[in-house]
Amino acid sequence: MKFVHIADMHFDMPFTLLSKNGLAEERRIDQRKAFQKMINYIKENNIDYLLISGDLYEHEYVRKSTIEYINQCFKQIPNTKIYIAPGNHDPYLNNSYYNQYEWNENVHIFTKLEKIEESNNINIYGYGFTNFYSGKLDLPTNLDNSKINLLIMHADLDGASKQIGEYNPILKSVLENTEFDYIALGHIHKNNLDENKKIVYPGSTIAGGFDELGKHGMVVGNIKEDKKKSLEFIVLDDKEFIEKEIDISQIHSKEEIIETINNLEIEENKYYKILFTGTKNIEIDTNELIKYVSKKNIIKLKDKAETEYNIEKIATEQSLKGIFVKELLSQMNNENKEQILESIKLGLNLM
Repeated sequence: MKFVHIADMHFDMPFTLLSKNGLAEERRIDQRKAFQKMINYIKENNIDYLLISGDLYEHEYVRKSTIEYINQCFKQIPNTKIYIAPGNHDPYLNNSYYNQYEWNENVHIFTKLEKIEESNNINIYGYGFTNFYSGKLDLPTNLDNSKINLLIMHADLDGASKQIGEYNPILKSVLENTEFDYIALGHIHKNNLDENKKIVYPGSTIAGGFDELGKHGMVVGNIKEDKKKSLEFIVLDDKEFIEKEIDISQIHSKEEIIETINNLEIEENKYYKILFTGTKNIEIDTNELIKYVSKKNIIKLKDKAETEYNIEKIATEQSLKGIFVKELLSQMNNENKEQILESIKLGLNLM
């Protein structure tokens, strides 16, 4: 069986960070481009199944026109069976499009845990969120090992070890001990294909921000009758979020910082966060500086540079900082010197 596995497309998400630069709508168009690339791949390669592991769209923001677009795409691949397991951003609610819209006949949407006997040698299990939160799911046991068994769901892997598990928390150790041949997950926006070929997160189909660095796309798989499988990650997102560092140790004015940023060589198909590193010689207000950045795809500035402090001078001041530094210096000896100096620096940065 040949399949494509995606998750976390988040159609019509607001892309709040990009909206400040007028790029949010452009990013929503990128979602459609990536989705169409996937559809084209499925057509060209005669893919049997499309597995969508939740958060296909944003329930709060999605427009009917977007749902119609998605369904038109599904109509382009009538010979491909499409299985959708709704997640926490697109749960199967009474008023959701999953429930209220007439989807193409090749689409099946899971709600409760369900088993589909797809053919003589394939069983597909799926579970979908019916609310914005989901507790722990009891997984099926005693699978028919003479068949290929797949599980599709949105889940927080190892979320059960956290204090509160709200998004179908599942322990990795539990999944590893199941008899499923492939577990198609969604919810985590980074793909884990290098780590595991049974429990797979494809990651978000396109990146949503700087917490989703790296390449984004889909997993393409083939499981043969003897259960041997091959998996491949294919990039769908033409753009990428990048962090780039600037050492500002030798910069002594805001004008120099702005000039340095505007002279950076950057690629048009990437979004950038600029990180200031080194030691700073001036006070930095990143919200003010970003107004003067000429390159539209430089989205964010973050100050990670350290302030150079004259600790001995501060210790003589009649201020909270002076009292703080003087007290820590009184505790310093040869053994704890580095630790005390680091504590002073951290404390002053917080004041």
